[in-house]
Amino acid sequence: MESTTPTRVKAAVTPGGSACRERAARCSILDVAIVQLRSPLRELAGGRGEVEVEGRTVDEVVRSLTASHPQLRGWVLDENGNLRRHVCLFLNDRTTELDAVVSPDDKVFILGAISGGAEDAELLIGTRKGLFVLRGARGGPMSEVARKFSGQTCEYAIRDRRTGTYYASVTHGQFGPHLYYTDDPAGDWREASGLAFGDTDGASVERIWSIQPAERDGALWAGVAPAALFRSTDDGRSWSLVRSLWEEPSRPRWSLGAGGQCMHSIATWPGDPSRLSVGISAAGVWHTDDEGETWHRGVRGLVSRYLPEPARADTYDFCVHNVHRSPTQPETLYLQFHGGVYRSDDAGESWNDIGTDSGLPADFGFPLVAHPNDPDRTFVIPLLGDFDRVTPGGALRVYETRDRGSSWRALTEGLPQKDAYLTILRQAFAHDGGDPLGLYFGAESGDVFGSADGGASWGVIADHLPPVVSVRVA
Repeated sequence: MESTTPTRVKAAVTPGGSACRERAARCSILDVAIVQLRSPLRELAGGRGEVEVEGRTVDEVVRSLTASHPQLRGWVLDENGNLRRHVCLFLNDRTTELDAVVSPDDKVFILGAISGGAEDAELLIGTRKGLFVLRGARGGPMSEVARKFSGQTCEYAIRDRRTGTYYASVTHGQFGPHLYYTDDPAGDWREASGLAFGDTDGASVERIWSIQPAERDGALWAGVAPAALFRSTDDGRSWSLVRSLWEEPSRPRWSLGAGGQCMHSIATWPGDPSRLSVGISAAGVWHTDDEGETWHRGVRGLVSRYLPEPARADTYDFCVHNVHRSPTQPETLYLQFHGGVYRSDDAGESWNDIGTDSGLPADFGFPLVAHPNDPDRTFVIPLLGDFDRVTPGGALRVYETRDRGSSWRALTEGLPQKDAYLTILRQAFAHDGGDPLGLYFGAESGDVFGSADGGASWGVIADHLPPVVSVRVA
């Protein structure tokens, strides 16, 4: 068990002459910073996740920390005293340099640099048997660095890049759904509060499908089953129900999907906290322009082919499987339907069929990734219809469009093309935002695949995991 009590360490004298002796002489008046450490640095510091260290600058703090914990020597600074290439320093909530001045009670975070476009990546793999944290080269085999929530289904896990906080939705077979957060995925996790219905709501949370950072500092959204939206304004520590959508007058007409009535997709509008779209199985796409005060539905153009044609005109049964917004052109959204792939050019008010006669072997499926930098590009992994739900013909293929869905091409290099009858679930496909784009997906077979070149070639990231239900890049 990680200790949460900081250990105070006075700045120690390090070999190096007069400068070090001067620092030691000033020790009694140096400011004290709190250094936060994650695995594996935490273990090298005696298992302490927080250490109080004296120093006037980040450089002095790091050197004092290393002097007090010799096992850290060479891990943060190289043999020449320079910050290692893939180490990232934060001073409170911002990245920093070694020469930054430290004030009393500042927090210094020492992290492995994980970001889109970097040489390394960190994946959060939710499975039927817990959360697996993998690290390694982008697109190549990765190593397991942590496993949490063993024996429970980790429905979804993300890292909020604004704060570095990790969130995990976990469903216990007997004791229900819970939401946890941490600053270190290999350390201890704390449970959030308030993600539950009230006594008079006539419902209980069955699963927490999605967690999404909002466009307002400190705010996050969470989608659950039965279909409802929760909001946090304190970095995910506590949550409250968005009653305007829960009490939407049409709710009694909403249908259930095979996975229940679930809110699985939350699409924020970059730079505008007032605008949000959510995807619900099986009640369509809903939009708010006032941060959740009011809602309206956007389903024009979607065709519920699974219903008899006479019943389609006034139905509320729109089984949306996935919705993603283009970050660089927010009016553009892509949607995977229960039979159909669609694009919207008007912020989700109406939809255009881009899955029929355009090169896809099937237009059923769950996973979808919208390219983060190019609104004309998106990726899907087709499955045979709801009668089978496996990759068509036993060939594992990712399909990409570069022309907004007018045509699709198969991306197969490195993926099994024979006897690969795999199922990829809706949250199990993700990108890393890099250039070239990194793409990662996992299957219920326990295999995880990745590409570091936008899908041109693929490799096995990990295999023999429990059935994969979600994949996200930290």
